[in-house]
Amino acid sequence: MHLGVCYYPEHWPESMWEGDALRMKALGIERVRIAEFAWSRIEPTPGEFDWGWLDRAIDVLDRSGLRIVMCTPTATPPKWLIDHHPDILPVGPDGRARGFGSRRHYDFSSPTYFEAAQRICTAVAKRYGAHPAVAFWQTDNEFGCHQTVVSYSLAALARFRAWLRARYGTIDALNRAWGNVFWSMEYRGFEEIDAPVGTVTEANPSHRLDYRRFASDEVVRFNRMQADIIRAHSPGRPIAHNFMQLFTEFDHYDVAADLDIATWDSYPLGALEELWFAPEVKARWLRTGHPDFASFNHDVYRGMSKLPFWVMEQQPGPVNWAHWNPSPLPGMVRLWSWEAFAHGAGCVSYFRWRQAPFAQEQMHAGLHTPDNRLDLGGTEAGQVSDEIQTVLAAKADATADVKSSVALVYDYPAKWLFEVHPQGADFHYPRFAFEYYCALRALGLDVDVVPADAPLDGYRMIVVPPLPVVPHDLPARLASSGAQVVLGPRTGSKTADLQIPANLPPGPFAESLSLRVWRAESLRPNVTVTVRLSGDESNAGQDGYGRHWRDLIELQPGVEHEVLAAFDDGHPACVQRGGLHYFASLFDEALTTRLIAEIAKRAGLAAGLLPEGVRISRRGGLTYVFNYGERAHLIEGVDRAAFVIGQPQVEPQGICAYRST
Repeated sequence: MHLGVCYYPEHWPESMWEGDALRMKALGIERVRIAEFAWSRIEPTPGEFDWGWLDRAIDVLDRSGLRIVMCTPTATPPKWLIDHHPDILPVGPDGRARGFGSRRHYDFSSPTYFEAAQRICTAVAKRYGAHPAVAFWQTDNEFGCHQTVVSYSLAALARFRAWLRARYGTIDALNRAWGNVFWSMEYRGFEEIDAPVGTVTEANPSHRLDYRRFASDEVVRFNRMQADIIRAHSPGRPIAHNFMQLFTEFDHYDVAADLDIATWDSYPLGALEELWFAPEVKARWLRTGHPDFASFNHDVYRGMSKLPFWVMEQQPGPVNWAHWNPSPLPGMVRLWSWEAFAHGAGCVSYFRWRQAPFAQEQMHAGLHTPDNRLDLGGTEAGQVSDEIQTVLAAKADATADVKSSVALVYDYPAKWLFEVHPQGADFHYPRFAFEYYCALRALGLDVDVVPADAPLDGYRMIVVPPLPVVPHDLPARLASSGAQVVLGPRTGSKTADLQIPANLPPGPFAESLSLRVWRAESLRPNVTVTVRLSGDESNAGQDGYGRHWRDLIELQPGVEHEVLAAFDDGHPACVQRGGLHYFASLFDEALTTRLIAEIAKRAGLAAGLLPEGVRISRRGGLTYVFNYGERAHLIEGVDRAAFVIGQPQVEPQGICAYRST
């Protein structure tokens, strides 16, 4: 368990560096990320490098015993490079190049930029690859931020056509896969294919989905190039990338395969404001963030990281980029930090050391205010540092990995498919995956978030949010796991080419479930469908409701099923056969939690509803309790002597950790 900070020596007078480094060490900071936006200072003129300032900054940090996360500066190509090669700029769906003057102004498919990035990465890796203070590397910064994954440039189109040729082999195979006989869309050759943009009405959804797959592969290719260069010149040092919170525009599993550490940038308050949450939810958790949001991301990135994942940027106060930017309640920076460690983080790094008084992010808080005084977030970071030492001294085996009994399958291409082919305007895959995760966490269950091709043996319960394209071997792997399985609506509803399966949804699960989805409907936001639990005669009204979507199910005659819940018109809402449970709708929060609690009970899991805002995590020999709520939470049945952090009464925005029995 380590603490880090993001530092920008180029932003401050050199006379401040020594004092900054000494204060970092005194605060408990051990790792410092630098240089991810420093290309214009490293290479101020084409081919002329100024290493002196960066050499001195590294030496200052090294003398204080700080270990450095060195970054490749490719997120911000300098103005001279853009002026010499304007083809580097990404092109939006309107056909216009996106301009210089902020960041991430490059096209992943640009051969000019690929070569320029190779050159600067090689220069930085050669210069610092063997430096004893450089202990870690970060590639680029926040791939895809500001909607920059997909570009419609001529370079992207040329690479897309080559990608299609490699995928399909012949144009006839592509025409069949895309169903191009429809609307006379057949092609005679790959060179006739354009990007799926600017059409009169909807472009072919299979065409659009393949363009998203291609764009994701371009990110993988770009990251792999950088990782290969770093490994060649700095062998043995772990390589990371800082992914973003709940960002789904490329397949993070594929990118992480070339990394050692998956890290992410945690801004719970900004995310709450910017994402789908209802106004009353945003108001309820305004200054704490949603109780399950940070932990969901922790578990996503833990599931793809070879070494313990990191939080590369932890929110220390108000941010600057949301519509509204409230201040976290006292205690939340500490809580967020410990929550990351409780989910297996190896490092929590705060953004940033000191608030910048200039440019785009001047309203973004740091551990220090612009006048160089310790801010509230800095004070809480120091408290976390002291508590880490307490935990380590207690020898509580706090960092040992623990495999959860529950897995949630998370799939990036599912998001792209539902975005391309939504059928309902608010069918939002990340939201629904998050809602299932919330139900599990509200029941006190630890969760592993895994890809669809992950090994599943050893799990007692596996939750699969809507998964339209099912890997051919997934039904068999689920069956052999012996787990109780939840399948969300629209699972198995499409082939890999985005066509309806010949046997209708749920496609590969149709045989094991002995049912077919013969019709589906999407529901307006103000429309719900009443759901009643089977055998619940105590409630004369509804037990809950379906929203967003409804699959109409036909059960195979003569086959034994259990209908756990039904819609008020008699159609099955939740069907069980063997260990499989099919949800025919997205249910309200209470009903989702109630159904998952029943299935968890069938799996032999101890699941009980926690008080609002209270969450539990288990890591190594410790059980952690976090209180996002407004009331104190009392832990009963645990001896006071077992507590390593805190006491049995956990105050609002407080935490505790005790030795697990």
